[in-house]
Amino acid sequence: MHNLLMFGLTVLLSGFAPATQGATLKTEAPTVAPKSAPTARKSAIARKPYLGAIVVDAATGKVLFEDNADSRGQPASMLKLMDLLIILEKIEEHQLAFQDLVPVSAAAARTGGSRVRLAEKESFTVDEMLYALMVQSANDAAVALAEKVAGTTGAFVERMNARAKELRMNSTTFHSVNGLPPGPGQEHDVTSARDFSLLCRELLKHKDTLRYTSTRERPFRPNAGKKTVVMRTHNHLLGYVDGCDGFKTGWTAQAGYSIAVTASRKGQRMIAVVLGSADRKVRDAKAAELLAKGFAALPARAAR
Repeated sequence: MHNLLMFGLTVLLSGFAPATQGATLKTEAPTVAPKSAPTARKSAIARKPYLGAIVVDAATGKVLFEDNADSRGQPASMLKLMDLLIILEKIEEHQLAFQDLVPVSAAAARTGGSRVRLAEKESFTVDEMLYALMVQSANDAAVALAEKVAGTTGAFVERMNARAKELRMNSTTFHSVNGLPPGPGQEHDVTSARDFSLLCRELLKHKDTLRYTSTRERPFRPNAGKKTVVMRTHNHLLGYVDGCDGFKTGWTAQAGYSIAVTASRKGQRMIAVVLGSADRKVRDAKAAELLAKGFAALPARAAR
């Protein structure tokens, strides 16, 4: 308990090292242009310490702690975990392959927010695009992958919602493939902490989930000079919290800071979700605290 309190205090006072895209981004990559942030903050739904939170035993799905877990908020870029699930399922069904090329459309190239600066008519493998999606949280890669899999982003969103329904994510409705704030006439993506724990349990059935979401740094377009983007994860619990090896964060000015995270210790695995925190440092501290609560709630496995 002393170590947990010290960790939380350290996080709150100093935070984790900021993530960057190359040398240009200094904080967790936004999904909305900075000039729009003041307006968005006027209608922010984020709360202190969070809108909702939950921790579950990954093996059984048993809820070990929850706090307003059914409160509805906006997942922001965290929803890209649904993109990952759908694509990994397509690969396992042999309808897609990791080495298939993903062409970049004009729509993908002009997508803003966190990105890997895709240019129209470029192409990259599904594998590289998935790293961009999970490590850099690249909105342009999300669009390109959605178009590759479903033809249009609209058709991919339909598949996202159908899959959410199959998983009984009853508080979830997706309207985008990347979590960007909606344009005029569009609606926000909506979910709950409980719903995202269901999604995360499903993701853990696929071994490649952790390959992508545990990666802390990776170059995109390596050996391409100034065109190379050094991707760095926004999940600052990786490498800092014992056993943490996966999943993703999300942020917009209105939605606040969210995270879905997993950790494995002594053969036991936890999934924790924090939705809609008003502060990044608090979000990270609460996620670490949830993981610790989860492991403490389970009886230690007998030595074999």
